[in-house]
Formats: sequence, structure tokens, C-alpha cells
Amino acid sequence: MFSKNRIEFEKKTVTKMIQFYCKKLHHPKDSPFCPECAGLLEYSHRRLDKCVYQNDKPACSKCTIHCYKPDRRQQIRDVMRYSQPRLLLRRPHLVILHAIEGLFNRKGKKST
Repeated sequence: MFSKNRIEFEKKTVTKMIQFYCKKLHHPKDSPFCPECAGLLEYSHRRLDKCVYQNDKPACSKCTIHCYKPDRRQQIRDVMRYSQPRLLLRRPHLVILHAIEGLFNRKGKKST
């Protein structure tokens, strides 16, 4: 479905989630992100760039390879727990497309 641009779609989605989370909870003034959230965003984009599955990647929650460090994994979980239900009302297309893509792309190991 989105396999051709999966990584870019994931980057867009995680950016919106972190932006929404940071704006509502950290209230940054002169930037869309506080330093902590900007670091998480940069880290998540690097992880997506280095994903072994690339455009065949499963949803991170379905993946057998956990590429996030434990502290960053907890941070992104917190962001997703907060943002997903709220983004469903504000940016439903992102959440719905993310869910659909997760249903169609369930690989848990690298294909050869």
C-alpha cells in the first residue's frame, strides 16, 4: 500500500505525534519542539533511516528487532499513548493510514 514511501510516511507521522505531544505538554515558546522532544525526533528519524527493513518495515510494535534504546523506547511509547487518541480527532488520516499499513505489513523478520 505505502511500501514505496513507508519510511517517509513514518517520519511524517512520528513528527506530528511528537509535535502534538510537545506542544500540549511542554509548551515550547520559540520552537515547535522543546530540546528533549527535538532530540527524540532526531533519534527516531535516525532509527527509521537505519531500519533493516526499510520500506518493507512492519509497525514498530510488531517488529522483532527493537532498535530504540530502552529509555528512548519508553519516551516514544509515552508520546504515542498521549498523541494517538488525540490525533485521531485532529489528523485522522495519519492514524488510520498508520493502522491500515500495520495490518497489511506484518513482517517480523528481514526478508531476503
